[in-house]
Amino acid sequence: MSHIQLLDVVALLEDLPTQYLRRGEVGTVVEVLAPDVWLVEFSDNDGQEYATVTLKSKQLMKLYYAPFLADTEELLAS
Repeated sequence: MSHIQLLDVVALLEDLPTQYLRRGEVGTVVEVLAPDVWLVEFSDNDGQEYATVTLKSKQLMKLYYAPFLADTEELLAS
């Protein structure tokens, strides 16, 4: 399966109360800080940023909007 990359849309896998973020909120990767460390921006429906947080890959799930054959074949093989 594809790894997280710059500009990927991701969902938060855990609550971050100190950042006022809840599990399931959707953000965009805006910077790669280190291997498996990302700067993720969260925006409202009007495109206004309300949080930018440094997160690790284990805290995120990459979101897909359409099937991609290569990912499907790899998923079926595992």
